[in-house]
Order: sequence, then structure tokens, then C-alpha cells
Amino acid sequence: MTNALTVLITGGADGIGRVTAQRFIDSGHRVHVCDVNQEAVAQLSNDGSGITGSVGDVSSVADVERVFAELEQTYGGLDVLVNNAGIAGPTAPAEAIGTEDWDRAISVSLSGQFYCLRRAIPMLRASEYGSIVNISSNAGLFGFPLRLPYAASKWALIGMTKTLAMELGPEGIRVNAICPGSVAGPRIDGVIERDAGARGVAPEAIRKAYERQSSLRCFVEAKDVAEMVYFLTSPLGAKISGQAIGVDGHTESLSNGLE
Repeated sequence: MTNALTVLITGGADGIGRVTAQRFIDSGHRVHVCDVNQEAVAQLSNDGSGITGSVGDVSSVADVERVFAELEQTYGGLDVLVNNAGIAGPTAPAEAIGTEDWDRAISVSLSGQFYCLRRAIPMLRASEYGSIVNISSNAGLFGFPLRLPYAASKWALIGMTKTLAMELGPEGIRVNAICPGSVAGPRIDGVIERDAGARGVAPEAIRKAYERQSSLRCFVEAKDVAEMVYFLTSPLGAKISGQAIGVDGHTESLSNGLE
């Protein structure tokens, strides 16, 4: 990629977002992240990475407006939006999920993505290289027992992706979704602990069952997702749009060994 792009990554101060931000920085691009983790955002200004950041909750329209105002003030435009912010949501049978837990999961993992898309699209229209990558999940391709709000939001993101690809494609803006499998790190460790508690089994049994869900029998790494984001937004992905692409070792089932 010869032209330096301006990239906004939501949920970008740690995990997949942070690794993705570094991938773009290492290739000479400009990166701004937003994240609810104030400490992690502050650390970006001290680590010498060159990544700039805003503290913000994507489920808040006011926060999203402020993040985009700060982005425009710093860089003057936008070429790539990576809609990565999301939360795991509750682990429980559907009838046991509280209204507040449902609303919070949907507001962050779906509404927040929409708020960012709505604000980003006019800026992307002004770019020669406009591209959007929504981070969905393999839970957006399968049913996911005990994870109803999470799965619902991730399925909806794929519908949003395909619809926007149709709307924006004539203007040269590409829109894709990435569907990671279980990504190694603290977040999946927490999901495993909660799943084990809900099922009354040992966490290690849940971990092994999750590994059996994919043909490669392993978790993916954040860098695997980051490389796919980079590919889709580069000239190599210039003719790819409207796709939901698994980076998951080929998920066979999200109930493999968990029945």
C-alpha cells in the first residue's frame, strides 16, 4: 500500500483492536483509536507507537460524535473504519437474561457499530480508498447456546455489512465483515470461566470443547484477524466487498462437545 491511509479503530486500545492498529502503523499509516478504557488510551501516548486515541463508549451517540470530531481535528479525514468495539454479553439461558444485560450487549455490539458507520460514511465518500471492516464472529454464522445477545448482534452485523456493501459499492466504498473464532487472550478466558460456571463443569473442559469446534482444533490469534483486516483494506482486497470472512480455523459447530 503506497498511500498513507487514516484509519479509525473502535475498541482499539487492546486486544484485536490494538494489534490491528499496530499492523497499520508498522506499514506507515495513520491510526486513531477509541476505547472505553481510559488507562489503555492514555498509555498509547506514552508507548511511542504513534497511535492517537480518544476515550469513548460507542453506545453513546455523544461519545461517538466527540470521537469523530477529535479524529477530524487531528487528521482531517478518514479512509478506513474498523468497527471492532463489542462486548461478550451474558452467558445464560434466554429466559434468564435480564433486560439490562440484553440492552447493554445490543447497544455496544450493534447500535454502537451503527452510530460509528453513520458518522464515518460521509468522510469515506471523500476518500479515494474508502473501506469498512466490521468485526463480527463465527457466532454470526451459527447458533450459539447460552450466548443469545452476542450471537444476535453478530448476525445483525453481517446483515448490516451486506446491505451497506450494496448501498456504498457504487461509490467505490467496500464493506466487509470478519468472523473470528475464539481468539486467544483474557477475553475468551473470561467467556470460558462464565460458560463453565453456567454449565457446572471445569473450565478446562470448556476450553477443550471450544478447540474442538474448529477443524484446526485451535484458537486464533489477534494477529491473524489483524492481517485479514489489513488485506481487505489494501489494494489486494480491492475487489472484495459484501463478504463475511471466517478467520476461525473453519468452525464446524458452536456446540461441538457442549451438548
